[in-house]
Amino acid sequence: MSTTSAGNACIPDSRHIRSGLEIPTENYSDQPYIVKTDDGAWLCIMTTGAGHEGQAGQHVVSLRSTDLGQTWESPVALEPVDGPEASYAVLLKVPSGRVYAFYNHNTDNIRQVKADNPPFKDGYCRRVDSLGHFVFKYTDDHGKTWSKERYDVPMREMAIDRENVYGGDIRFFWNVGKPFICGNAGFVSVHKVGGFGNGFFTRSEGVLVRSEGLLTEKDGARITWETLPEGDAGLRTPPGGGTIAEEQSYSVLSDGSFYCVYRTIDGHPACCYSRDQGRTWTEPRYKAYADGRLMKHPRAANFAWRLTNGKYLYWFHNHGGNWYEDRNPVWLSGGVEVDTAEGKEIRWSQPEIILYDDDPFVRMSYPDLVEDDGRVFLTETQKDLARIHDIDLGLLEALWEQGTTREVTAEGLLLAEAVAESPCELPMPKLPELVTRDSKRADFGTKDVRAGFTVECWITLNDVVGGEVVLDNRDESGHGLSLEVTGKGTLRLILNDGRTENAWECDPEILEVGQCHHVGVVVDGGPKVVSFVIDGMFCDGGTHRQFGWGRFSRDLRDCNGSDVLRVGPELSGAVHHVRLYAKALRTSQLIGNFRAGL
Repeated sequence: MSTTSAGNACIPDSRHIRSGLEIPTENYSDQPYIVKTDDGAWLCIMTTGAGHEGQAGQHVVSLRSTDLGQTWESPVALEPVDGPEASYAVLLKVPSGRVYAFYNHNTDNIRQVKADNPPFKDGYCRRVDSLGHFVFKYTDDHGKTWSKERYDVPMREMAIDRENVYGGDIRFFWNVGKPFICGNAGFVSVHKVGGFGNGFFTRSEGVLVRSEGLLTEKDGARITWETLPEGDAGLRTPPGGGTIAEEQSYSVLSDGSFYCVYRTIDGHPACCYSRDQGRTWTEPRYKAYADGRLMKHPRAANFAWRLTNGKYLYWFHNHGGNWYEDRNPVWLSGGVEVDTAEGKEIRWSQPEIILYDDDPFVRMSYPDLVEDDGRVFLTETQKDLARIHDIDLGLLEALWEQGTTREVTAEGLLLAEAVAESPCELPMPKLPELVTRDSKRADFGTKDVRAGFTVECWITLNDVVGGEVVLDNRDESGHGLSLEVTGKGTLRLILNDGRTENAWECDPEILEVGQCHHVGVVVDGGPKVVSFVIDGMFCDGGTHRQFGWGRFSRDLRDCNGSDVLRVGPELSGAVHHVRLYAKALRTSQLIGNFRAGL
């Protein structure tokens, strides 16, 4: 048995990825996907190799764990390290207990394909892990061994194949979407690719391959397949969208409808529904929250899962980028089914941070969700390390209950004052320190305690001039915090420890003159993120900016300035109520505070 790293026990935040358990890999690691086998083990499959993504030697391996990811048995290779590239494997367990692994295989050992020039200087792409044959192997002993034979999955030719530079004689594709079963058939996702160029893939769309024999036929050579949807095109972007529509993730709803979500380069994820098991789909649209606002996501994996309780979780990155960057932190949204005239649909909550790393350039992606022993686990990879994380069930329940919650959070409450008249002064409680000196270190260096706090108030603005102060505990040196109105009609939070100053604003065009607003500002000392929730709405930047949330300095020590909190000293309007918390409230908690009312 090989034992995982126990994570970094010194990090007092389970959301930090180093708090997770490592899944052993060779070096490069991708798509650590897990199924629970009939003997009770976890069977994990992944793409790995001694080099980096796309390099020769990339192959598929599986590992077993019988203790919820604490330890892992030695890996079993489905394909040899010295064979053609084998990549991007996914697992499906069928009712007999057999487990299938589907993956790309460069069976013909093609070493280069024609590509755009630029960016490929000589017009050839020599990364060859996203072409060739879509294949499967199977295991009948829970992943201890795999079939010697490898079987092809035929895919119907579509326009995107015929229009590639080889007229479809060579197919370009890959897959990250997990297979699923509905009724008497198994379904496997495939992402067809039209060509290689800027951004690697220049055109993509999603299809399903469907098989009834997959669930009962023992002879892999006798299993037959059909390609869905019907017609000459797969799942694309909404009308007017770009050419990238890939990494489709599927969920089966309680009425048998299929839900699909996938990435684009349009700043938003796309989604659609099928009421006939993938043969036809609703017109794709950009994914939205329950209140109708579009969700934001870059060119990165974004997956939705249905849990055994019939509810859903959605992994995404909550900003409007159009490239591969900024996959840190990871956010979750919770989904619940609702009835519509067309059938069941999913209504999605506002987001919470679930995982992060201290380095903003580290990218967590290609996750999986596992339920076992009444717990929920998420896997992820940064392409050189794969880990599994035990997720806070309270956070998940709060996401699902967001639509009905209306209770004021008491945990961590430092100050709760109804303000009869402003301006006024209130005693300022001490806020948690964010970083401090570590007396256990020989050099007495920095200790990141990963604490946080929340500033909350109800306010009415009678006018917007700019520079008006809502709340302020700064001393003469500027040490402390201030919540101010800007000339743009936004609120700006200023954080100052006497050494460094940080500031972040809420989204514009939210605050209305003459209207009472609930404002919550979360200073989260784990990922070092500031976020605004106004009138129960998480500020995600809307159409005004890529990021609605911002980062503050890892060196910021505290905001404990004056022991007096000045309320509305320079404000055309009124502050009606103030709360301060010695913790970073969740989005769900601020929504509950808002709904509870003034």
